[in-house]
Amino acid sequence: MTSLRHLAHRIDTATPPGRDRAIDGLRAPAILGVVLGHWLVTALVVPGHTVRASSPLRAMPELAPVSWVFQTLAVFFLVGGLVNGRRTRPYGAWLKRRLTRLFRPVGAPAAVWALAVGAMFVAGAELETVRVLGKLAVSPLWFLLVFALLTAATPLVSRLHPGWPLAAVACVDLLRYGLGGPSWLGEVNVVAAWLVPYCLGLTWARRGLPGPAAGWALTAGGALAVAALVAWGGYPAAMVGVPGAPVSNLDPPTLAAVAFGLAQCGAAALLAGPLRRLLAGPVAWAAVAAVNLAAMTVFLWHQTAMIAVTVAALHTGARLPGLHTAPDGPGWIAARLLWLPVFAAALALCCLLFRTYERSSSRRVET
Repeated sequence: MTSLRHLAHRIDTATPPGRDRAIDGLRAPAILGVVLGHWLVTALVVPGHTVRASSPLRAMPELAPVSWVFQTLAVFFLVGGLVNGRRTRPYGAWLKRRLTRLFRPVGAPAAVWALAVGAMFVAGAELETVRVLGKLAVSPLWFLLVFALLTAATPLVSRLHPGWPLAAVACVDLLRYGLGGPSWLGEVNVVAAWLVPYCLGLTWARRGLPGPAAGWALTAGGALAVAALVAWGGYPAAMVGVPGAPVSNLDPPTLAAVAFGLAQCGAAALLAGPLRRLLAGPVAWAAVAAVNLAAMTVFLWHQTAMIAVTVAALHTGARLPGLHTAPDGPGWIAARLLWLPVFAAALALCCLLFRTYERSSSRRVET
């Protein structure tokens, strides 16, 4: 216990005095929320020799509120805007540093999965199995590509009001769902939807976080908008993708997803002050700093950890509840909760093996 406190004190001392710890305090739970959310709503069903993807939200739509807790992508883009809006270095050097931080860790999972795909084909795995597992493994990359694009465009969008991309998302949804427009229009929302919280973060970086009144107004307004869109606009209640569903709020993002993200941004503004006070303590700050220092590794490897446990357990010869069985009832949920510590252990091993690809030899805590 003494050694842990000493380590926490060292991390606290090494942190630059001007660092806004509330930003890290928002980022760390958002990362863990995405991880837990994927582990809870992604099911790899093995009815025979083929692995198929499913979701408990399809069989149990009443679980949609679970997605409201763990779908935290808007917070990532908000924090990204807050951090990038405080840029002090020349643009070229700053962008190189940011993109290196984003993409340097990608090489390791890409190499591992290239080998894994080859091994699966050699072992005689069915094409559908390889497709499902590969798609799950690379799914985090879309986020990196969009975030990198917005990061590179920071000087262009630094003064853009969030209302403009919000209006673009609304127009795209109107054309697609209301007027029967082509589905490819939805690709516009892949950028426009996440530009809303990103621009909000850039604005707050210049002007400061809003006060409690504005935070509550944004939270309540976003929540009411989501409720109205789900009740009367035909949008699904789940804020994550559901295999087989005719409409997804994330693929591509919809107006409901943006409204939900705005509610989260309001909640983030309200939490910033309490988080700042909490993280003034060295122990709490050390825990948050540890998550943030391995954030990209956790994000890139969490699906692989779940897949590894699922595939390894197939060698037992049994179809294990909550791991290989269809997510069709409370029994599956109870069993899946028991598997979460196993997924976490596999992810911890991945972090131990591959975290060096994320961080340089410097021990300094950075944003």
